Amino acid sequence: MSVYSRIFNKQYQSLMHPEERLRFDIISPLCILMLCAVGLLFIYSAQISYDGGHWKRQLFWAVMGVGAYAFISAINYKIFLEYAHFIYAAGIIGLLLATKFSPISYEDMGARRWVDLGFTRVQPTEGAKIGTLIMAASILARSEIGSVRDSLVTLARVGIVFLIPMLLIFLQPDLGSSLVFPPMIFALLYVSRLSEKFFLSAFALFAVFVSVVGMDIYGYSQHLEKLSEAETMGAPAITEEYSSWLPIHNYQRNRILTFVAPDVVDPAGTGASWNANQAKISAATGGVSGKGVFKGTQAQLGYLPQAVAHNDFIFSVIAEETGFLGSAFVVGLFCLMVTNGIRIAGLARDRFGMQLAIGVSVLFLVHFFINIGMTIGITPITGLPLPFLSYGGSFILSCFILQGLVQSVYRYRKDYT
Repeated sequence: MSVYSRIFNKQYQSLMHPEERLRFDIISPLCILMLCAVGLLFIYSAQISYDGGHWKRQLFWAVMGVGAYAFISAINYKIFLEYAHFIYAAGIIGLLLATKFSPISYEDMGARRWVDLGFTRVQPTEGAKIGTLIMAASILARSEIGSVRDSLVTLARVGIVFLIPMLLIFLQPDLGSSLVFPPMIFALLYVSRLSEKFFLSAFALFAVFVSVVGMDIYGYSQHLEKLSEAETMGAPAITEEYSSWLPIHNYQRNRILTFVAPDVVDPAGTGASWNANQAKISAATGGVSGKGVFKGTQAQLGYLPQAVAHNDFIFSVIAEETGFLGSAFVVGLFCLMVTNGIRIAGLARDRFGMQLAIGVSVLFLVHFFINIGMTIGITPITGLPLPFLSYGGSFILSCFILQGLVQSVYRYRKDYT
């Protein structure tokens, strides 16, 4: 039997009463559509001063996303449990196609994150997130979780499933996207009722990791201060590069320093910290009700660079033009969507459905918190986009697919044997 036939087979579609198959959660779709409308409006606003056409492409991908959402939500999510290995393998193959060994990989601004299909470029990282979530959820749904000792094999399998895409994404390099995996894996393990000793050990390891990275960043800051002193004193320039055994690029160190010690990496505020400063100015000058739609100045006058205003810092444009009220509305939509996903996870009658809904909700929560956090200066700049608002074809399509999985869990949650 073909995959298509299995998807629409009565085994998956007809075990519920007809009225149950028509069950549909309306909360998340309404949030999604409103967020997409807001995103299109402010992508247009961010580029209105130079007639940018990114909003048209965003509209195209949003329409494609609606179709993908309808298709995925119409499928019983248990079919993904059966084909999890193939979906995961497809995501890994996509990441391999984006490496320098692939003839169709595409490099931009020192990062090789895209695959050039000729008619368009796609970012396989988004597909890898979906495949990794489905694969990890399938492993945890099929395994008995108890103490750490009894669950070592399961933990090892889940760890490998997450480690492979994380490493490939980190090497692109894309530190921001690789950081969304740890919260997702810990959320899945937590709802699987793993022993608390595991989380205590993981927290201790995380503290050690943060300390090591902190020491590396401190050494890098000392190196920058020596360079600055040599330049001020007119001494011969220090030519040696900062060396470290940690696989972190200097521009990533600069982003972290921009957050913790901007005076060290960019005293004048015109270099590495420029985007962060302008984003905070945009958010701060919006006031209560904003300057008015299409009347913002930071993006339209180029203070907030054209390359980032419509994607990574779209929330800055929204905050400037609609103020606290508009920002609160957007934040409220995100909170409602994430909370609704957690509610659906609680309604699921099987572990796989619960894991899918929780994984999607945590993934969106991480994107939401980090993106808005870097806009207002409470998290470092990582380049994570804002779901349904930031410009990006592959990203918005993956967001629709992920939310389609949650809708499928809601619709077919009573189809449990």
